[in-house]
Amino acid sequence: MATGDETFSYDHMKELKEFDNSKIGVKGLSESGITTIPVFFIQPPETLSDLKSSSTCTEIPLIDLSNVNSDLHRPKIVEQIGEAARTWGFFQVINHGVPVLALDEIIVGIKAFHEQPTEVTGKQYVREEGRGVMYASNNDLYRSKAASWYDSLQVWMAPEPAKVEDIPAVCRREVVEWDMHAKKVATTVMELLSQGLGLEPGKFDELGFSDTRLFMGHCYPYCPQPDLTVGIKSHTDYGLLTVLLQNQVHGLQVKHGDEWVNVKPLREGLIINIGDSLQIISNGEYKSVEHRVLANSSKESRISVVEFFQVDKRNESCSYGPLPELLSPEKPAIYRNFTMREFQENFYSKEIDSKSLVKKLKL
Repeated sequence: MATGDETFSYDHMKELKEFDNSKIGVKGLSESGITTIPVFFIQPPETLSDLKSSSTCTEIPLIDLSNVNSDLHRPKIVEQIGEAARTWGFFQVINHGVPVLALDEIIVGIKAFHEQPTEVTGKQYVREEGRGVMYASNNDLYRSKAASWYDSLQVWMAPEPAKVEDIPAVCRREVVEWDMHAKKVATTVMELLSQGLGLEPGKFDELGFSDTRLFMGHCYPYCPQPDLTVGIKSHTDYGLLTVLLQNQVHGLQVKHGDEWVNVKPLREGLIINIGDSLQIISNGEYKSVEHRVLANSSKESRISVVEFFQVDKRNESCSYGPLPELLSPEKPAIYRNFTMREFQENFYSKEIDSKSLVKKLKL
């Protein structure tokens, strides 16, 4: 049996290209009734052995934002979010102000997009990562050792938003509205995180931490051999902050210490996680952590809606690093500065991975 760690042979690349050119994605493979997955989806032995690692019943921190504007309760919320960002890098928020209808509509819209016939979605299947609208399977398909079992609709919302008419009609309104809701939640959370570092609430906004926004609507369809592959391999997010909404199908896991913790879908909850850039900018105060999605053994597709926040990607020569306000002789910078050009080159040069930027910039 192929192990997934063989070098890229001509046949491997040929199979990848045939799959990519078919434009059916893993949803199309799943719906075709296959009982074994193509070899290029089989993960390396070290990945597969780690999938068996057990998880305790611990859960990621849950934070209630209902009193976020109360002078009495806000300091406690700042403390909770700061603690979660330092020790977990992942937390879930409730009473975040996004209407339940909007939560339901975006999940329904993304599911409706992925459930269209492959003849329809195939017309939108394209591999252009850096701009506009892209629908494809595996962003890093040609850069990774083994492919993962998911398809994704990607829409750039800022700084150069995709043309609205290019967003698939079946979820166009929902995607545009979701961007507005996700940005609002991210702004609130960033204010709290800024205060958690002893800075002014508007500091992150002033630094343009929401100037780049990328929307992604993932679909993890049923996988006939979920013990041989993954939904998305273990990685950390590169940006500053991520806002995630998922349907009720399990699969997301977060690494806490040496254990993988299952993130139970919570109706009306939004998951927030710290990205590598924020770990660097906070000089290691806040932590980005590894997370992954298991391959889906359920007949119902797992749907997740993700929005990534980052500084303006167009300012390629702008330099970012640990904030001077956080540094002192007792607490010197532990990371060097980086430019957006370096950030982009690091991201697009290889498969998604864990903390490669953080490791590269460590002093």
